[in-house]
Amino acid sequence: MSLAVVAGLDANKAASVKSPEAFRTISEVSVELDVPQHVLRFWESRFSQIKPTKRAGGRRYYRPEDVDLLRGIRSLLYSDGYTIKGVQKLLREKGARFVADVGRQSLVPAAPRPKKEGAVLAFRRGRDLAEEEREKLEILLAELVQLKARLRQAPRFQF
Repeated sequence: MSLAVVAGLDANKAASVKSPEAFRTISEVSVELDVPQHVLRFWESRFSQIKPTKRAGGRRYYRPEDVDLLRGIRSLLYSDGYTIKGVQKLLREKGARFVADVGRQSLVPAAPRPKKEGAVLAFRRGRDLAEEEREKLEILLAELVQLKARLRQAPRFQF
C-alpha cells in the first residue's frame, strides 16, 4: 500500500506527495499538465526528445526532465501559438534544454498584461464605439458583402 493511500489522498493528489526527483506515471503527468494521456503519447511520436522509461507491460515513467520538456512543449503549443512543426524546429535549433527551460518558466506566474482591445472585440462586447471606428467597420462589412455576392456569381471551374 502506498504512502498516499495510507495518508488518505486520492490518486491525483498523490503526485504532489512524491519528491521532485521521483518518476511520474503518464496519468500523473496528464493531471499535472492538464493534457490527456493520448496527447502525451502522440507527442512522443512527434518529438523524439521525449523518452519515458518503459517498464514491464509498457508502463511509462517520466523523469523530471521529461516532465519539464513536456511542460515546455505544452506551453509553446497552447500558450505561445506554435505548431508542432514549429516546436520541432525550435528543438532542432535550440535544443531540448531550451524548451525545458520554457516549461520551467511557465511555472512562474507571469505579470498580468494589459489587454489591448480592438474595435471588433469592443463591438462584440457591446461597448460603445467611437463614430470613426463604427464607420470603418460598416464600410468593411459592406465590402465583404459585395465580395460574397461576386463569389456567388463567379463561374465554377471543373477540375
